[in-house]
Amino acid sequence: MSEVSMEELKVIVFQLQDEEYGVSVDQVRSIERIQHITRVPKTPDFVKGVINLRGVVTPIINLRSRFDIEEMEYTDSTRIIIVSVEDMNVGLIVDAANDVIDIPVNAIEPPPEIVGGIEVNYLRGVAKLDKRLLILLDLNYVLDRDELKEIKALEATM
Repeated sequence: MSEVSMEELKVIVFQLQDEEYGVSVDQVRSIERIQHITRVPKTPDFVKGVINLRGVVTPIINLRSRFDIEEMEYTDSTRIIIVSVEDMNVGLIVDAANDVIDIPVNAIEPPPEIVGGIEVNYLRGVAKLDKRLLILLDLNYVLDRDELKEIKALEATM
């Protein structure tokens, strides 16, 4: 009896504007409702500020700003996805967190040069699933090392 083993990537699916994105479930710590965000001076525009999440000061990034997508008012479906990047928790504001799905690794294609205006180095790939097109983010590039150091330094002053 032969067993067919198919590698799969488990991702959290979220929405920004009309596009669906995915991040590896391994990097997601929790999904939170939008809450009061304390603005921090002298940070890049896409850094919304920080929240106190169960006693931990967590920097919050607005992915719409990061990807140069027009900002909109928060709604009941707006969420903050808490992810772990470089041993640091960071919150990503998204329009909605929809789903957790398994993607067959062979359904993931290398990213095209630009997808919806997003730079290719932010992308891990694009997954074609039935009638859905899912853009997989590479969180290590969405937040580069220098920016993470800057945000870590901010945390230390709080």
